[in-house]
Parts: sequence; C-alpha cells; structure tokens
Amino acid sequence: MRPTTTATWPAPSRRVNRVLTWLKLPYECLVLYGGLLLFGLSTFIWSVAAAVLYPLLPRRLGSRLGQFTIMALFRGFLCVLKASGIVKCDLSALDALRDEGALIIAPNHPSLLDAVLVVSRLPQVVCIMKAEIWDNLILGGGARFAAYIRDDFPFAMIRSAAAAVRAGNQLLVFPEGTRTRQKAGYHFKGGFALIAKTARVPVQTVFIETNSLFLSKGWPLFRKPAFPLIYRARLGRRFEVKGDVKALVADLECYYRETLAASTSVHVDANQ
Repeated sequence: MRPTTTATWPAPSRRVNRVLTWLKLPYECLVLYGGLLLFGLSTFIWSVAAAVLYPLLPRRLGSRLGQFTIMALFRGFLCVLKASGIVKCDLSALDALRDEGALIIAPNHPSLLDAVLVVSRLPQVVCIMKAEIWDNLILGGGARFAAYIRDDFPFAMIRSAAAAVRAGNQLLVFPEGTRTRQKAGYHFKGGFALIAKTARVPVQTVFIETNSLFLSKGWPLFRKPAFPLIYRARLGRRFEVKGDVKALVADLECYYRETLAASTSVHVDANQ
C-alpha cells in the first residue's frame, strides 16, 4: 500500500500580493477603457457603413438589419467585459420579450449603459435619439438605418414613435427622460404613455439593478469604479393604457418607487 502524502503550498507573500494588486489596477483600466474605445470605434465604423447602405436597401429590410446589427455590437461589447471578469450580467429575463411583438419597454435609468444592456438582448428595438446625433451625417448613420426616432418636436416624435410601434417594433423609452438622480426620486415624463395610448400597445416595465453608481448622473467618465460591476434586469408589471395618461404616469411612478425601494442588493451568478 502506497503511503499517502499531503502537500501544502505556502501562502503568497505580502510582496507577491502587492505586485498582484499593482497589476490588477492597470488591467482593469485597460479592459474597461480599452473596451469603451473599441466599442466606440466599432459603432462608428458601422454608422459609416449604414450611411452607405441606407439609400440602397428597402426601408423595412434595412431597419431590421440595422436593429439586429446594433444588438450584435452591444452584445459583443458586453461579452468582452464579462470575459475579462470586470462585469457580471444577468439579462436573461429580457429574452422573454423577444417574440412579444409590439410594445413599449420602459426601464429605470441608473446609468449610461442601460440602453446597451436592454438592446443587447432584443433584435427589433427602436430608440428615441437626440436630433443632433440623428442628423449627424456620420454618427447618425446607424440610427437612421435602424429607424430610430428623432427627439426634436414633441408631437412629431410621438407620431413617429407610435407609427414605429404599430409597424411591429418594440420601443425603448426611459420614462424619466434622463438618468436617475439618486436623491431626487423618480419623476416621469408623459411622452411614453401618450405613445402607448396612440399606438394602442402595453407598457412593459423593466428594472435594471446594479451594485455601482458607475456612469450614473454626475459620474465622471474617467473615474474608476470598484469591480466587478454587476447588472441584472428583471421584468415588472405590464400596464395597459386605456384611460387618463396622467393617471397612468402617476401609477408607474409609484410602482417604480416602491419596487426599487424594496430592492437593496444585486447578486449575479459568476457563470452568467
């Protein structure tokens, strides 16, 4: 019978731990800001290509291709961050909306990454974009190709958005109109409800939960957050718009406030 032996490895020295800590900081910065740079570059290249394709393809085919390509770009960006270990995501709840057809998706808005998180899972989403970006010859190429909506004149925007939803698209709208101010509470604008009523489609609430204030309102772009960044999306109630629009907006404000107040922590499986 062979004798059994047990081997013990000495614990890393303080010097080794210090070196690993020093290496961790540049690695995290390289992955995060290198990823953002790569993301911006790939989006720019696609926007240029989309500007060329825009007059060549039928609008319906072009818009579907544009929406799918943006989804793929956003998903690829998140996959890079997840593979690096600095980001963990559980966005699988959004997959239930892929085959739902026309509706308005109304998430809360904790950070600049929210649109990326939602669109990365859904292939037929249109967004409302600032007119100066939409009109830009280069930067707006991808937005125009994907049939995104210009945010300029309110009534024209509402008509265009309602028409896009009636055509079978899903419209991503942040009811607050801007990123959440942590101490200001939730104050919704009524445009999303008016679009839903005009298009006769429901409003699907979505809750984005995170462990970080990274890229929230007032967060400087080059301020390094603590890693890993954790994001989770979950579906809330679906609201039908039948009566007074103002009453619906007030109900949603109350619902978001109560639901998010009860959500105190985010846990995401490392394998997600």
